[in-house]
Amino acid sequence: MKSTFKQNIGNILRDMDISDDRKILLAPLVAYIQEQVNHSNPVNLQFICTHNSRRSILAQVWASVAADYFKIPLVHCFSGGTEETAVYPKIVETLSNQGLLLKKTSGESNPIYELDIPEKEIRIKLFSKVYNHPLNPKADFAAIMTCSQADAGCPFIPGANTRIPITYADPKSSDGTEIQEIVYWEKSLEIAQEMFYVFSKVIDRYELMHQKT
Repeated sequence: MKSTFKQNIGNILRDMDISDDRKILLAPLVAYIQEQVNHSNPVNLQFICTHNSRRSILAQVWASVAADYFKIPLVHCFSGGTEETAVYPKIVETLSNQGLLLKKTSGESNPIYELDIPEKEIRIKLFSKVYNHPLNPKADFAAIMTCSQADAGCPFIPGANTRIPITYADPKSSDGTEIQEIVYWEKSLEIAQEMFYVFSKVIDRYELMHQKT
């Protein structure tokens, strides 16, 4: 699994070709993270979609991996929805096939998965929850809207410093079809590439100070 994980990170970095339109969309997130880093503040990011079952989960995972890869300090990634459902099993399967270790710790209708990044100090509990769940931040965070329904349905997120729409097409459209596996695989990599692009643009505070001297 470690070799698969490293191989996929290499593929992400090699194929990180982001369109100009998407770069414009991602720029506010880069700016928010940079502002927090400049002031040595925690970088709390909450990714939100309607059911917190697919896109917001992928974004939470890959933002965590990207922050660790680029050594951006004090980054904490969360996810939530406007409704509580369950993490879609294909998301777990896709992330596992891409080299991430997920252990199911509860077998309820809304299972909890523990994510363990190989050779990293990243431990995340993944499960579907509403955005104001007690485990999510109550203030001083960026709310990143990953689906158009949540973006339209939640014009105001209490406690958020900023609200940033970065929406993705729903891989759910492929469910039950012969292309489902490739659609989920490509959606995961698409989100991974954009999160890696975002964190590649953030300059560590100490590096920034060194550049000014």
